[in-house]
This record gives sequence, structure tokens and C-alpha cells, in this order.
Amino acid sequence: MTTIIFYKPYDVVSRFTDDGGAITLAVFIDVPGVYPAGRLDKDSEGLLILTDDGRLAHAITDPQHHLLKVYLAQVERVPDEAALERLRRGVVVGGRMTRPASAELLGEEPDLPPRSTPIRYRKSVPTAWLRITLREGMNRQVRRMTAAVGHPALRLVRVGEGPLTLAGLAPGMWREASDKEVRALLGKR
Repeated sequence: MTTIIFYKPYDVVSRFTDDGGAITLAVFIDVPGVYPAGRLDKDSEGLLILTDDGRLAHAITDPQHHLLKVYLAQVERVPDEAALERLRRGVVVGGRMTRPASAELLGEEPDLPPRSTPIRYRKSVPTAWLRITLREGMNRQVRRMTAAVGHPALRLVRVGEGPLTLAGLAPGMWREASDKEVRALLGKR
């Protein structure tokens, strides 16, 4: 069994092939038989797990397993406590209420590598960073949630999934997960 922890860069699609000419995982990963367990949109960055184990992929992607997914989101304007509380309680996205989430305003910009394409900068609109932790993974969920409370996401980086983090990786780099990390993803000791 092979499981890979990959730091997906901005502007890369979460698949190995693309007829539209996009940059794919194949540019970075040449390991036969592994596929993404979940995905990150082209304009999102961060932790992507790839595996050749269907049981593990199911444990990662099925919301019934409540695997925590941690994101850092740079948003337009500084959210007040009411906006943060709405994120925590859940918001309606695509006609469905999201599960409660953890949402906190960070006091300073996180230590992240610069993005290959800088975010748009507007002198009159300040930005803030949030740490958002989800127990589900709806399509573009964090972006849709922050937009629903009036704070569109400008940059989004997944920094953790279950017990795994990006520690020691730079964008475009990957490493193989240890047996201990795989057991932790499956909820085993």
C-alpha cells in the first residue's frame, strides 16, 4: 500500500490527466496506482492525500468518519464576531446547511510560502486570515462559507487533514506517509 502526502501548489488540478492543458499531478508525482483521496480546487493550495488503498480513500472522503480538515483562508475585510459565529454554527451552501465548524481570526499572517500568482491587492480593502476546521468536504465549501458571511476567500490553503500536516513540505513536494500516519487516518493505534 502506498499513501502520499502532497503539497499541491496553486494552479494545479487534483488529477493526473487534463485535456484542457492544465497543470496536473503527473508533473509532480510519478508513482503508479495512486489517486487523490478527495481534492483541492485548482485555485486552492495545500495538503492532498493520494493512495492506492480504496479503504483508506473512503475513510478520508466519507463525512461519516468526521476526519478534521484544517484550512487557512485569507479573506476580504476583517470578519467580526457575528460573522465568525455564523461560520461556527454553519451556513447554507447550495441549499444545504453546513455542519458546525471551528473558525478563528488569526492575529497575524501565517508563515506560508508565497503563492506563485499573488492574490489581488486592493488598497482600500483590508484582508484577514482565518483558521477554519471542517468535518465535511462539500465542493468549494470554505470559499462558499466565507462568501456567505460577506468575506470572500482570496487565498485558501489546506494545512491539515486528520493527523497529517504539511510539516517539512514546500509547494510541489511530497513524501510517503508512515504506517503510523496511515493507521491514525483509519482511526487505529
